[in-house]
Amino acid sequence: MKRATIAIVGRPNVGKSTLFNRLVGGRRAIVHDRPGVTRDRHFAPATWNGRDFWLVDTGGWLVGEEDPLTVAIRRQVAVAIAEADVILFMVDARDGVHPADLAVADQLRPYQDRVLVVANKIDDPADEPLAHLPFHELGLGDPCPVSAGTGKGTGDLLDRTVALLPRAAPHDDDADVIQVAVVGRPNVGKSSLVNQMLGEERNVVAPEAGTTRDAVDSPLRYQGLTLNFIDTAGLRRRSKVVDEVEYYSSLRTERAVERADVCVLVVDANDGVHAQDLRVAAHVWDRGAGLIIAVNKWDLIPEKDPNTAERGRAVVTERAAFLGDVPFAYVSALTGQRVRKILDLIVAVAESRQRRVATADVNRVLEGLLQRQQPPQRGGREVKILYGTQIGTAPPTFALVSNAPEAIPENYQRFLVHGFREAWRFEGVPIRLKLRRKRGRR
Repeated sequence: MKRATIAIVGRPNVGKSTLFNRLVGGRRAIVHDRPGVTRDRHFAPATWNGRDFWLVDTGGWLVGEEDPLTVAIRRQVAVAIAEADVILFMVDARDGVHPADLAVADQLRPYQDRVLVVANKIDDPADEPLAHLPFHELGLGDPCPVSAGTGKGTGDLLDRTVALLPRAAPHDDDADVIQVAVVGRPNVGKSSLVNQMLGEERNVVAPEAGTTRDAVDSPLRYQGLTLNFIDTAGLRRRSKVVDEVEYYSSLRTERAVERADVCVLVVDANDGVHAQDLRVAAHVWDRGAGLIIAVNKWDLIPEKDPNTAERGRAVVTERAAFLGDVPFAYVSALTGQRVRKILDLIVAVAESRQRRVATADVNRVLEGLLQRQQPPQRGGREVKILYGTQIGTAPPTFALVSNAPEAIPENYQRFLVHGFREAWRFEGVPIRLKLRRKRGRR
């Protein structure tokens, strides 16, 4: 079944992200006492009474402020409202009706048949009257009292919410989902690039660095697959993370990398690849995820010639040899130049990460590599590699059986990995070797 969408909206600091975390069963959104921490639409899958849906957390709706970031957040909330099948309008029962609540209610009135007013912070049953009479003034129906912090009333809220969802339409339940983390230093154009790939402005973009704080999930259907983009906060060295919220954001980014199948590392063509970029790439590679380097703002590089890209890539691979096995895409998030190529690379890299090779083919290629170059011999003892087989995927992992596995040096292992990569085009994914000793007779 196609997932419906449920959006949580309201003014800042009424508990939207706390409710979001409560309903999806984890700390997926950053929660802080400071208003305005949530800026983007934040997607997460959830299930209730057999219905699957996307839950969307949004930034706080502010009135009377016209700075670019506030305007961008309001635009994001308006898009979430228009797209949602059900809208949870969250208010603070302890504060009563706030002028900003009235402004949000005005925005929701055209959609009132799919709006539920959620009166939060009803921690004590004696406080339930606070949730009802004052908020009937909004003209959006009977409020639902909850405590997002303790979970009280959330079951009743979900029952009412699911009852409003449209009848589910069938879809392919077996469709693969490729988790794609878009990572990089602050202000290199990650959110703009994701918006181009999604074909809409689903993430807040502003000139100031560090606009994105949460790791934001945005699904896209492409070539029969679901690509779930995780637009992450910019990574910085821990010594530079002095703000508490920014610290949590860096943790979210690291967790996004941990759950990704493919990572798109965005670098600024004007600035080149920094040491921090190389550390992120090495972390992705060591974890076993696929990797693509997206060189953004390529349209701003003056006096390019046909070899400019290759010269730049050569400089990078001199600093980190493993990046020679990673595809580069030279793009412009501003104009959309070659952005589609990233989507094709994501699909190709994800397929490579899951590729399985028959044992007969492994040993055919291994035999050819051994004929080309035998492993170094040690101390007059003949070192043999007897046979190999693939024992895992994601990333591709091969076991090689030897009479002396401890005697096979790392440079020879790299030779074998390079040969395997050439034979089966494992582009953009690390290859693991497990050296095992031949078992002798008892």
